Amino acid sequence: MKGFQIFRRASTAIRNRATPSKLLIVLTFGAAGGAFLAISDDSPFRSLTAGESGNDGGKKKKLVVLGTGWGGTTFLKNLKTSAYDVHVVSPHNYFTFTPLLPSVTNGTVEARSIVEPIRNIVRNKPYNVEFKEAECYRIDPVNKKVYCRSIQNLGHGENEFALDYDVLVIAMGARVNTFNTPGVEEHAHFLKEVDDAQKLRRSIIDCYERASLPTISEEEKKRIMHFVVVGGGPTGVEYAAELHDFASQDLASLYPSLKDYLKITLLEAGNHILPMFHKKVTDFANEKFQKDQIDVKTGSMVVKVSDKDISTKNRATGQIEAIPYGVVLWSTGIATRPVIAEFMEKIGQAGRRVMAIDEWLKVQGCDDVYALGDCASIDVGDFKEFVKDIYERYPQVRKYLEKNKLKNFEALLRNAQGDSQKKIDIEALKKALSEVDSQVSFLPPTAQVASQQGKYLAACFNKAGRCEKKPEGPFRFQENAGRYPFHPFSYKHSGQFAPLGGEQAAVQFPGDWVSIGHASQGLWYTVYASKLVTWRTKVLVVSDWFRRFTFGRDSSHL
Repeated sequence: MKGFQIFRRASTAIRNRATPSKLLIVLTFGAAGGAFLAISDDSPFRSLTAGESGNDGGKKKKLVVLGTGWGGTTFLKNLKTSAYDVHVVSPHNYFTFTPLLPSVTNGTVEARSIVEPIRNIVRNKPYNVEFKEAECYRIDPVNKKVYCRSIQNLGHGENEFALDYDVLVIAMGARVNTFNTPGVEEHAHFLKEVDDAQKLRRSIIDCYERASLPTISEEEKKRIMHFVVVGGGPTGVEYAAELHDFASQDLASLYPSLKDYLKITLLEAGNHILPMFHKKVTDFANEKFQKDQIDVKTGSMVVKVSDKDISTKNRATGQIEAIPYGVVLWSTGIATRPVIAEFMEKIGQAGRRVMAIDEWLKVQGCDDVYALGDCASIDVGDFKEFVKDIYERYPQVRKYLEKNKLKNFEALLRNAQGDSQKKIDIEALKKALSEVDSQVSFLPPTAQVASQQGKYLAACFNKAGRCEKKPEGPFRFQENAGRYPFHPFSYKHSGQFAPLGGEQAAVQFPGDWVSIGHASQGLWYTVYASKLVTWRTKVLVVSDWFRRFTFGRDSSHL
């Protein structure tokens, strides 16, 4: 409440002293953990209502969606308006349930079970839709075009095409962050796509078959049977645990002579694994891995990867160590795709880690473009940026400060408060905005975030016409300016899982409530089965789990 009163005073001070011509600042705090600082001078969804029935001759707008990951697919699944001709562009003609990719690597679940053709998902929707299996390699925001390249091997000049758009939704995700480490692209495995999981599975079985040959020396056999995971986040930890279970429960009986050669190492540059989880989860994971003889090396930075060994640097001592390996999985976070980086340069966002969007998911500095998921982040800024924005948008504020010999913006706030109360709690405002920035400026790059954004944006598209006439969002701070059409996006965290092997998992709910053990693994099965997008995938995945418990994991060399 105090923060709101401070902002009202700030707004009053600016209105009384500066006569602003644009809209400024909305601060909303949500009980579910969402808080956003909005700086906007236009309706973020004005482009969605122009051209609807009664405007522009009733012609439908052309909506282009780039990507069929969590954000794009959830958006398409929840879009219920017929006001658009929808064109979907993606190098994959299917949606992948990515949380189960580690299960594909060890034969627990088959790849076909976690994918759903995108045409099945958009079938029988009220909007017209066309799908193009291609990769977008350039976005032209000035001419409103996207340039694409087919993944089919067509003749010269037939692979590339351009699409015009009226509204663009970017949901292209991100690529693996290699930190420019030499040799990673050439020699390491990743786990972002179904193809990655299948390739990794084949490589593991390859190692077992190669190590079984009579011509392989003891030293080489040890190297081949050493599997290294780089990255102690949820994906790296889950894969290390899944690999251990696969090796000890299934492959050990099929390759009994190699059982004693198996070694799994988990490398983490930070001080501990699973840094985003509660300490109870981290401690349990360390104890579980120690018991399973998974070697966890924290404070180990990878500096080079060759075809046979991986070089690490100890952060504490600076010592370099070369570790022989058979297979290495690289799981260290995400980075911006080149097409997005080039687009960011065109719209004045060069140098950012990800694309900046406002709290309505509209790309900042660009008209009619929205972004979802890993490729974008809601930008709220801190107190200094907030003040800087005021100075830039309203130069008369700085002149007023100089004229009235006020030291800075804080002094303006105090002066606007009057004589009744000489002190204003600026530090509380700074602390509040810092808390906002730390919590929501970079939402976690998870399926949970992307799917909520996709659902939110689809809902905004569905009710754009109604909300333009009868807005439902917060009031604008400028007097008599009315409301924003929509409430801003607010992420509601539902919790997170960390499967740790041996049919045990950790789950951390909002409020840092933690559960660890077999019951949590049972909850993991239940939640993931319910989240699968179609009944087809639900049936296939559950039948795969049943097959695994009945007959074991599939270790065939496919």
